[in-house]
Amino acid sequence: MAEARYLEDFIVGEAWESEPTLVTAEEIIAYAQANDPQPMHTDPERAKAGPFGTVIASGFQIAALSMRVFIQAGGHGATPVVGMGIDELRWLKPVRPGDQLVVRRELVEVRRSESQPDRGMLRTRVTVRNQKGETVMSLYSMGRVPARTKG
Repeated sequence: MAEARYLEDFIVGEAWESEPTLVTAEEIIAYAQANDPQPMHTDPERAKAGPFGTVIASGFQIAALSMRVFIQAGGHGATPVVGMGIDELRWLKPVRPGDQLVVRRELVEVRRSESQPDRGMLRTRVTVRNQKGETVMSLYSMGRVPARTKG
């Protein structure tokens, strides 16, 4: 089992990149039927006549995918990271069936909580690119981690 990391172990600039992850039409439709049932996500015939010419993934599916592949790859190991929020979420290009997505996470801020010094915050820039290298989604996430010391 992976060891836990504490606030003091994280360094601004640390980065992680996923292997390419295939997005299929079946996954797009199934996710959308459960979570974002708009025709552009669920109905190939109606989507064909729409602005994208095919079904496209819900942006929320891509946000969830970015988290899933990070956690499946080991994430921060045994460190319990409690999500505190997302800022600047942007969907920049449609994700189509057959796209291969690569997720990159870069730690951009590490800071101790002033009110609860036994923990701190990690701010991470998340970027998702397709097989052409185009950014399809970006966001900043904030997560809380335990500290080894109280500062």
